[in-house]
Amino acid sequence: MSSLPQNRIFDAPSSPLKCATILLAGGKGTRLHDLTASDSKPAVPFAGRNRIIDFAMANAVRSGIGQMLVATQYAPQTLHDYLPARWGRHFDRSGLVLQDGCGRYLGTADALRHNWDRIAQSPSDEVLVLAADHVYDMDYAALVARHRQSGAVATVAVDVVPLAQASAFGVMQADGDGKITSFLEKPAHPPGMHGDPRRALVSMGVYVLSKRWLKTVLFDTHPQAMDFGHDVIPLAVDQGMAAVYKLPAGPDGHTYWRDVGTLDALRLAQLDFVHGTPARLPRAGAVTDWHLGQGSVAMMGAVVSQSADLRNTIVAPGCYVPPGLVAGYDPQEDAAWFTRTPGGTVLITQAMLDRRAVLRIPQSRMRVAPQFGHPHQVRSSLVKDQQHA
Repeated sequence: MSSLPQNRIFDAPSSPLKCATILLAGGKGTRLHDLTASDSKPAVPFAGRNRIIDFAMANAVRSGIGQMLVATQYAPQTLHDYLPARWGRHFDRSGLVLQDGCGRYLGTADALRHNWDRIAQSPSDEVLVLAADHVYDMDYAALVARHRQSGAVATVAVDVVPLAQASAFGVMQADGDGKITSFLEKPAHPPGMHGDPRRALVSMGVYVLSKRWLKTVLFDTHPQAMDFGHDVIPLAVDQGMAAVYKLPAGPDGHTYWRDVGTLDALRLAQLDFVHGTPARLPRAGAVTDWHLGQGSVAMMGAVVSQSADLRNTIVAPGCYVPPGLVAGYDPQEDAAWFTRTPGGTVLITQAMLDRRAVLRIPQSRMRVAPQFGHPHQVRSSLVKDQQHA
């Protein structure tokens, strides 16, 4: 799939986008296991030097957003260090503000309630709410323009997924004019789209809302509302005032949006970038800097010995994978030392490797290739045999 050249990713938009913008970046991401033991889900590395949150940040910059509030909560320090250094210069002076919830936010809508004083400073009547943990390309200016044209109090950005996958998301149905007629948050038996029962419309976690309407909901009529998916969006639907905005297709005629909230999804989404560019990477680099071959990826700072044999594996940041280590072939052996999902993805962290080393795996269970020269002559990050490239 083709895309704009990487050096044009931050071209200035034709006009700034004026609306209150809040990026929700406080998710713990428990399904990513040890990758989020000390970092939030949006801070998890992705495809080389990127972090998951970089996709939303790059979208915002390309859309002309000059001021943004980032609401953090779980393990916020990495983001509080990283975002100003990486992205601060792309926003207005003092335009990128990070606000740590310190455990106070009880849901996505509640995060806006706690930061309403800053949201209220915007002269616009639109509030753009973004999620920080998805991989996609999107022009938020087009979304806001569609919201203004619709007259709705809430517009939900949506993508289309196979019906079998829809239960993990907020699922809705819409009429021919884009008006949402039903909304169900993570239903066990999701309804299909009108005219296409094998697929479903699902929420991307990106919303535009009327500021006046939202203020009334959060502080007056529904002060108990904590979450957009469970509380706020269903209310707008019940009032007949909610609309959808379908993610436009990319240059290849297909949309690309991935929720990378599981180890399987995180690994497979990165593999999508090995032979193509389904979405623009905010920091492009050589695929060989992070792709190990055989369905495996290495994260920032990982060192993998040339004789290691890894299949369908994620190597966590800062790991040193020793010579001869084998993973991804034997489910029982993998599960004894590492995290292995039912889908077959193996996660290796340094703590897991240290535990394994202490308990001394029998040499018969390892494939050891002779190593010559100084031990520091191990190529960093992605040292793999050419046959695995």
